[in-house]
Amino acid sequence: MHAKSTRRVRLILGAIATFFVLTSAALAGPPLICHSFDIGNAKSLPWISHDWNLSGAENYDTHNLANDTLAILNASQVPLVHMETLRRATLYARRDPVAAKQLLLQLVAHAKSEASSSPNAFALFDAAYLIETYKQWLGEKNENPANGLDGLSWIKHATQLRPSDPQMAFAAALITLQGPRTEHQQYAQEAIAGAKHDELLARNLASHFLGEQSQTMSEMILKSDESKLARQ
Repeated sequence: MHAKSTRRVRLILGAIATFFVLTSAALAGPPLICHSFDIGNAKSLPWISHDWNLSGAENYDTHNLANDTLAILNASQVPLVHMETLRRATLYARRDPVAAKQLLLQLVAHAKSEASSSPNAFALFDAAYLIETYKQWLGEKNENPANGLDGLSWIKHATQLRPSDPQMAFAAALITLQGPRTEHQQYAQEAIAGAKHDELLARNLASHFLGEQSQTMSEMILKSDESKLARQ
């Protein structure tokens, strides 16, 4: 009886531990959305919240979302600026399905045209990043225009075109948190190594995902197999 009781206690404790691990991962939220990126003084879409999410007081006109986003992306060669701009764009897009679709269609069309002629790393990167960000924030519902699209091949192509860009590798590491494992590890290592010579990237990697008690971004991408952050 004692052995059976011990096994039962262990099973219960194991179930409780698993519950808390899974709950923590779920509460962490989508990695491409729930963490605002440090872009210094660079221009991005208007933002008044001190948190990662919309504050509810924004009066941004989402009818301008596609044009404003493209103008910012075209003016910058800094991947982190693209990442933060597309993160903000996705948060705004959730409030305006028409604007969401318009922005995605323009970025995808640009990526396809560039891929068929002279590949442009940022065109591929932007389309891939927005696709994956939409998947994490807009979900699998019918109103998600990214349903059926896969940004992984484009993000891979973009990093191949810019093999010495650790910021782009950082983005790829976040996108591949759930795999492919080998490629994710490579992207994570490239981002960590490159941060030694990139102050902006170093600040982002040292920042905490959600509050001071959470893991840093570098810990997240290096320990993704343990944290099991879900692509939602």
